[in-house]
Amino acid sequence: MKLVQKAHFGCAFLALAFAAIAAGAQTPAAPAAQATVHSLNVSIDDYRQHLEALSTLVDACQKARNLKSCDPALIGPDDRVPIANGSHTEQRLVRYGWLRLLFQKAEEPDLPPAKPPKSGGPQAARQDQSTTSQVLKAAKTRLESDLAQSYAPAVPVAAHAQERAAMQQVLARPEFRNLQRASVRDSVLEKFGNWLNRLFESAANLKARAAWVGRALVWGFILGVCVALVYSLLRLERRWRIRLTPEGDRPAPGAASARDWQLWLEDARSAAAAGLWREAIHFVYWAAISRLESRRLWPADRARTPREYLALVAPEDSRKPGLAQLTNSFERFWYGGRAAAESDYKSAENLASTLISGAAPAADATIPAASEGSAR
Repeated sequence: MKLVQKAHFGCAFLALAFAAIAAGAQTPAAPAAQATVHSLNVSIDDYRQHLEALSTLVDACQKARNLKSCDPALIGPDDRVPIANGSHTEQRLVRYGWLRLLFQKAEEPDLPPAKPPKSGGPQAARQDQSTTSQVLKAAKTRLESDLAQSYAPAVPVAAHAQERAAMQQVLARPEFRNLQRASVRDSVLEKFGNWLNRLFESAANLKARAAWVGRALVWGFILGVCVALVYSLLRLERRWRIRLTPEGDRPAPGAASARDWQLWLEDARSAAAAGLWREAIHFVYWAAISRLESRRLWPADRARTPREYLALVAPEDSRKPGLAQLTNSFERFWYGGRAAAESDYKSAENLASTLISGAAPAADATIPAASEGSAR
């Protein structure tokens, strides 16, 4: 119960900690300009049309300077444009993050120009004195320049033979001897990490649209951690109560399972063949104990009494009634000193065989209180 109480305390602590995190997370959502933007494969004609549309958006934003006309979401995704490079074509990524950031700040009014520093004073940090209107005008000029450049003929790329030879000489040095290419495993792990980043970024974007999603994720994570913690501690408590041992542990010398149960059973049958019924019951009892102990029902301990073995079996275990009957028979005839008969041994052997096989004891597998010979 102490472990369960500790689990409840741990869950309460986690709940408080994540509640504080959730409270801090309820700040205004990240601006759209900082959200994850995906790129799109386009043709050169689509790229030109996109530039023309962006130039029109800059004009509209420069005139209105409001949220509707200067919405960064109107810019659209980045473009992957095919560029001819000699005999093959490569995709070149054209980003518009600078324009999204400009649209985000376009609603702010132009600031008055800063006063120049006094002569003879310390050198002030150089700052950009351009207003937002001037930056919007420069953005339109840049877009028109990019559009004009898209119509220019492609310039063949030089072979760079001298540069390649210089790089090969550098890579041939001893410090680069162990340089290897990225393995397939590293590539797969990198792709998996990028997928996780996109997943979490998508969740963050979804939280910006619906605040309850973030709270549901936080409290769902808390609930999952608490359930896993309570389940683990309950299993640990049950393992401690039953006192299971690791699979790799070997029984201590002198323990019942240190000797195979088959050997105990052979000694029992040898004693029964000689008419030594008390000794036979003694051996058949330890055969059952050795078998149960080898199945990790309890840890090996050579100093444990028969009643302590019986107490280690859970009440709901189907083997406990049979072990209780066999223990009573063993104590009666071995420690009690009563004379045993063949029927007493047969009953004990039947109970031991049932325990060794792992089945539940039969209804008629009982130990007689004492045979006629035993009563005498």
